[in-house]
Amino acid sequence: MCKKRFSLLVAMMLFCVVSVFAQTSQRISVPQSVEKWIATTFAKGKTPPFSFDYGGVGSQTFIRKWRHSLECVGKTEDVVEYVATYVDKATGLKVECCIKGFSKFGAVEWVLNFENGGAANTPQISKVNALDYSAVAVAAGDYNVLHALGSNHDRADFRPTMTAVKADAPLYMAPSHGRSSDTSAFPFFNVISPDNKGVVVAIGWTGTWFADLQNTAAKTLRVAAGMKNTDLHLYPGEKIRTPLVSMLFWQGEDYMTGNNLFRRFMLAHHTNKPTADLGSYTPICGGLDWGDPAPCNEYGCLTEEYAVALIKRYKMFGLQPDAIWLDAGWYEGAGGPNGIWWNSVGNWFADKERFPRGLKPLSDAAHSIGAKFMVWFEPERVYDGTRLAKEHPEWLRKLGPGNNVLDLGNKEALEWVCKHIGDFIEENGIDYYRQDFNTPIDYYWSNFDKEGRAGMNEIRHIEGLYAFWDYLLERFPGLMIDNCASGGRRLDLETMSRSIPLWRTDYQYGEINGYQCHTYGLNFFLPLHGTGTYGTDNYSVRSSLSSATVCNWEITSQRVTIPDMQRTMNEIKELRPYYLEDYYPLTGLQDHTPDTVWLAYQLNKPSDNTGIVLAFRRKDNQQSEIEVKLRGLEADATYKVTNVDTGEVVSRKGAELMESVVLKLDKPYSSLLLKYVKE
Repeated sequence: MCKKRFSLLVAMMLFCVVSVFAQTSQRISVPQSVEKWIATTFAKGKTPPFSFDYGGVGSQTFIRKWRHSLECVGKTEDVVEYVATYVDKATGLKVECCIKGFSKFGAVEWVLNFENGGAANTPQISKVNALDYSAVAVAAGDYNVLHALGSNHDRADFRPTMTAVKADAPLYMAPSHGRSSDTSAFPFFNVISPDNKGVVVAIGWTGTWFADLQNTAAKTLRVAAGMKNTDLHLYPGEKIRTPLVSMLFWQGEDYMTGNNLFRRFMLAHHTNKPTADLGSYTPICGGLDWGDPAPCNEYGCLTEEYAVALIKRYKMFGLQPDAIWLDAGWYEGAGGPNGIWWNSVGNWFADKERFPRGLKPLSDAAHSIGAKFMVWFEPERVYDGTRLAKEHPEWLRKLGPGNNVLDLGNKEALEWVCKHIGDFIEENGIDYYRQDFNTPIDYYWSNFDKEGRAGMNEIRHIEGLYAFWDYLLERFPGLMIDNCASGGRRLDLETMSRSIPLWRTDYQYGEINGYQCHTYGLNFFLPLHGTGTYGTDNYSVRSSLSSATVCNWEITSQRVTIPDMQRTMNEIKELRPYYLEDYYPLTGLQDHTPDTVWLAYQLNKPSDNTGIVLAFRRKDNQQSEIEVKLRGLEADATYKVTNVDTGEVVSRKGAELMESVVLKLDKPYSSLLLKYVKE
């Protein structure tokens, strides 16, 4: 059982604390016990692995003197939960750290909450590092950090990069425009020590987070992370939260040991699973002949009758999507050839002319063919002249004509959006809720912050976003949330815990070499994500493969045949389970965006000792073959390897496959699929 007193545990030091810094400093290692790690690291008299300035003074100078408690609040076989509190008697400020430890993964994570228990405003709280931790290696050498870009509708979206952090070259990361994976940074990264140990760090904050990594001393790397813009005081009784931070410790000669352990950790503890079958949770979606003829846009010219007829054709053609996808344009103001989907957001009512009975006939039709029904919303963006803008202007953040932002920090606005969209989902039989957000939001926050309260609007909006999604998930236990945000610009630990990105980037639709790059990069950290497929040839379909796929075929068109659609959908269903286990990039961390390269990766399933290799020779590449090394196999085992395209079958030892495999494609702009199984 857990106890409130920890004198014995504190005496059992898990790590060697090598010196005193402005934060926790520990020899980097995989915890033998995450519970002991928590008890030691957050013990009374220790500087915890977070920091902040209070009244202009760094917390390292006073936090050990504050009233302290550490309490276990829950424990299962896999997860232990603690609450550490630090209270300033003089002002009444309480810092509450809610901590979780995950024994099977060597992972710990926490959220800081600041609460003013005094009768007056607190002094300024600033420079809040929700994570402030120094990793100390045994061996000398550089720390390397595997990190990635965010999404910017570009072929280089999610491009992975390895950066050596040197004394004169720190690494600073932060996203753009107030969305957590927008353009410049991605809130997941792997810190690799010179002695083959490391820690995967993840940040849960759907706003402007930062990570600052500095080589501060010999063999030492300081990692600080938090919300970028925080300089505020709290009113009496006021409470705020900070970013969720997670650290997963690993060791091994291959840094992908850490990445793959983290992918499994995400599936186990940071994935909303409305069904037990992950294969059906990551859906294959079918559209409704997306994109009507100009000047119609999105689904602005779709009608009830036409939508139902298209859904029935899926069954007629022997196609079984997991979900039918209705995107933007179904609501008031977006209908007909002159309607525009993007300037009608704020009218969250079905267009009565095109859908006189609402969307329920569409969901009934989807359910009749054994599919779920998914609908697009964008509740945070409210355009001038829409019903919501007219009825409740007091709920909006407005900076000029056109777009406004619904203030989710406003209690009445939050209650309205929860009830209105919740009721709409229930009344229309919607199974999957798709939320988009197409506005850079940082200026809508900062321009409305009061003096001495920088960051408060961002905090309240993000707290409201989480409360909204948690409300939907509680009200509809089987609901899946699809997280878009201009295509993959809000991917972080908190959003991934509640949603998956079925459309991970708004990069040029159907440009499949870019899709290869996005799969290659995102797979380093996230097992669940999707994109669209437009063709049915091998190169197109394999370029779009992921754990989720949107089949963007026009099923009324003669450009795609029924047998090809059937074959493609069956192949996607067969291959998507491989994306849920271990991933190995076979062509390294080179720039994969040019059309002159090969791109290849391996998906290994230890659960049944099988795997696949996918490789692409781009159109301008001059090499007919490349040599790669498979990973994650048993050296002494024999594997049967089948080239799916040629039918060639060979048997080779795992050690041989991990030493050399030659991938050969005679023609540019072609692909290769190998399947292997342990004999």
